[in-house]
Amino acid sequence: MEYIIVTILLVLLMLAYFKIADKYNIIDKPNHRSAHSEVTIRGGGIVFPAAFLLFFATVLSARWVGHPEYVQLFGTYDYRLFGTGLLLICAISFIDDILDLSTRIRIIFHIASVTFLLFFVDAFVVLPLWAIPMVYILIIGILNAYNFVDGINGITGLYSLGVLAALFYVNENVVDFVTPAFIIYPAIACLVFLFFNFRKKARCFMGDIGSMGIAFWITALLALLIIKTSDFKWILFLAVYGVEVIATILERLKLRENIFKAHRRHLYQLYANEKKVSHLAVSGVYASVQVLINIFVIGSQSTSAVLAVWILLPLVAIYFYLKYSVKKQITVL
Repeated sequence: MEYIIVTILLVLLMLAYFKIADKYNIIDKPNHRSAHSEVTIRGGGIVFPAAFLLFFATVLSARWVGHPEYVQLFGTYDYRLFGTGLLLICAISFIDDILDLSTRIRIIFHIASVTFLLFFVDAFVVLPLWAIPMVYILIIGILNAYNFVDGINGITGLYSLGVLAALFYVNENVVDFVTPAFIIYPAIACLVFLFFNFRKKARCFMGDIGSMGIAFWITALLALLIIKTSDFKWILFLAVYGVEVIATILERLKLRENIFKAHRRHLYQLYANEKKVSHLAVSGVYASVQVLINIFVIGSQSTSAVLAVWILLPLVAIYFYLKYSVKKQITVL
């Protein structure tokens, strides 16, 4: 019943936000780099910070009423730390959706948000000092990678849902690393968002607030799992996005392009924009490939290094083959 109520509340929130966004002109106008051709409401990713606020209300209510299984349900994590980081990065991202802030301002807030995340997962306690700078770079890289790939209808919502499903399975059947609700709430938010976005003509886009928000939440979950198991293999739950972004960055560096400026060189963009393949089909393929990888990662008993080789080498090879093929077809056409 709790999750049904949460779903209804988030749907109502989205409908209310549409009215506000329409009134204040919070929209995404298509340009030559866009994968869409119609004006669409931006900032639908507000559903993710809203989902956290509902989750946190559940935590507080359980504490206030003296729930006998409070510790068992929510563990010893201080969700205020996570929430502060999430709301901070979502707030600056929403402002950026509207005003287009400078990279320096965004990075300052990203660093601050990641600091709260690291305190939340006790990284400053369990990790050696020399590893902390690398963790900052890795997490900020993941957050921005999510933002880079969020460019067509349904892609980040479906992809994130697949990752959350894998995390939920691991939590229930492999190792108990967090309260299930902390995974279920963002999953519900994904479903609600997809209801309005996974369409030929989307009613809204995530905006930076959404891509950064869900990336922050998934990164926190992965960090908790990696620290609990002392196994880095779980980062492969983001293998598809990782290969997509790193390969594209290397390509743009080779072409001496500014990697911080918008472009249309991602593989999914070539299929959706140049080949005119359905956004929904492309998004479905990306999510499905990651789900298959997740299943393999969960079932494998290999070390992280061996597993990474087995997964990443074929994935990289397939990626470059597809990119070469589609570029060749586009040139011929």
